[in-house]
Amino acid sequence: MVSSTDKVGIAVIGTGFGQKIHIPGFQHHHRTEVVAVYNRDFNKAKALADSHNIPYADNDLDKILALPEVDAVSVSTPPFLHYEMGKAVLEAGKHLLLEKPMAMNTEEVKELYSMAESKNLVAIADFEFRFVPAWQLLAEYLQQGYVGNIRLIKIDWLVTSRANPERPWNWYSRKDMGGGALGAVASHAFDYISWLFGSVKRLSAHLSCAIPQRPDPQDNNSLKPVDADDTCLIMLELADGTPCQLSISSVTYAGRGHWVEVYGDKGTLVLGSDNLKDYVHGFKLFAAPAGETLQEVPIPQRLDFPQVFADGRLAPFVRVVDRFVEAIDRGKSLTPSLKEGIYSQLLMDLTHQSHKSKTWMDVPNIV
Repeated sequence: MVSSTDKVGIAVIGTGFGQKIHIPGFQHHHRTEVVAVYNRDFNKAKALADSHNIPYADNDLDKILALPEVDAVSVSTPPFLHYEMGKAVLEAGKHLLLEKPMAMNTEEVKELYSMAESKNLVAIADFEFRFVPAWQLLAEYLQQGYVGNIRLIKIDWLVTSRANPERPWNWYSRKDMGGGALGAVASHAFDYISWLFGSVKRLSAHLSCAIPQRPDPQDNNSLKPVDADDTCLIMLELADGTPCQLSISSVTYAGRGHWVEVYGDKGTLVLGSDNLKDYVHGFKLFAAPAGETLQEVPIPQRLDFPQVFADGRLAPFVRVVDRFVEAIDRGKSLTPSLKEGIYSQLLMDLTHQSHKSKTWMDVPNIV
């Protein structure tokens, strides 16, 4: 266990999102120090380490995990690598912060969760929306029963990130590597649906791919096939019978952004952002008692980020790091742990099964 006054030595595995968010987030936090970075290309790892004043760089994961300075590891590689890398981290006796989607299937996440529990190691999932002020305020309003009995939940997450067919082909284009909007986006939505509204009883889904080919810059821009979804239409019935409609697309030019609408017998809550360039900046909460007009609700100062950054994702990630460090200090995983990760992954697996079978899928109770 790390002393509550000690720095926690962090190794960052994965240098895409890891370079943009994980490294600056850990370097910003007063209790964490990035001591090592991994990339499969040693020269890239070394250049990144040098540019961020990180002592160690390597393309050998075992060497990184053997460093005594490393107390914990964040894994932000593509999803198909998460299971083996997460397992190696836990086998080395290091705490784990794992990006979503957690892995390629529920069984892999369950195994990582069980391994962390058996070794008394902390394993946290990076579900950032739980730490965004407007979302926290929505959670408070729901807990207070503002809308009464919920009649309908409607979620739209419609963005332009992959609308341009000239955006390059890579692992994200491949279903077998964990690519697609379901893993990138619905993994978040499934977690916050569970957090805000409770468990899901059953679901029905349709997945589609609007852009079946993309140019591969590694192969003279030749067109390569895309089989990962870019649009997900999902109907859910919650455990209490509440209907929930989830529409997700990454190929919608001028999409409306990210909105959660909650309609009840006593009132309505609407949370949303039309910012298509930053998926955290711009959220506002609107509320109205039954029969009245929606009004914006000011975010109380107690929920505000102590500091905001140009990239909106950084401030909630720093709060995830807060939770990670607190869990390490206390010697046990805290929400959102891999237990929550299992549930998000389960709903993703059932979504794929529903799409394939064209039927409703019952959601087993795994709590």
